[in-house]
Amino acid sequence: MDKDRVPIIQVKNLYKIYRVGETRVHALDGVDFTIWKGEFCAIVGPSGSGKSTLLNMLAGLEKPTKGEIVIDGIHIEHMTENQLVEFRRKRVGFIFQSYNLLPTLNSMENVALPLMFRGVPKKERNQIAVKYLKLVGLEKQMKHMANSMSGGQQQRVGIARALAVNPKIIFADEPTGNLDSRTTMEILKLMRRIVEEQSQTLIMVTHDNHLATYADRQFHIVDGRIVKIDEQTPGRSEEAEELV
Repeated sequence: MDKDRVPIIQVKNLYKIYRVGETRVHALDGVDFTIWKGEFCAIVGPSGSGKSTLLNMLAGLEKPTKGEIVIDGIHIEHMTENQLVEFRRKRVGFIFQSYNLLPTLNSMENVALPLMFRGVPKKERNQIAVKYLKLVGLEKQMKHMANSMSGGQQQRVGIARALAVNPKIIFADEPTGNLDSRTTMEILKLMRRIVEEQSQTLIMVTHDNHLATYADRQFHIVDGRIVKIDEQTPGRSEEAEELV
């Protein structure tokens, strides 16, 4: 990596140990890595590998047993729950596999919802919602109800909602898990373009090695350990499009 790049996430000697009866299960077993500002990274591994646990740790949704998590220069591992809520509100956006849209709201209202919780005035939050719905290609669906839209359209609304809070980091948990192969390709290309244009950092969890090749780097996790880190090489994302 270019030494001039700015680290946005630093993980040092991270452990998460659960007790199951008399057994100690290492969900994370001494994880170390750095993610740079403006990077699209994939955490990839089979079911039970620890990838979702790792994502939850980075988002401050679970506390580590041991180790350090430094995000945007701030140690989050010892924060209180209230501090973590405030941290997520100011710095983090989420994209979910199941979209998590409210079916009784239209696209614009779903995107504006997190801004309402922040106390942003209605006119301003609607302007922001329109901006990001246009960015994800939904200018004609702004008034459509969530449950009347296709899966791909709903996930685009989910991406717009994540972007609307202007986060430094976006976490995406199996964001294309409910989509067909063509829509999956469109969503991944969209996420990659947005990361580049907005200079935001995106961390995606996936079990699919082919999808992971859309990312700048792929962190391969097995049994709670990072076993390999791959960097995208020229042509890899084009190859991924053919495989999706």
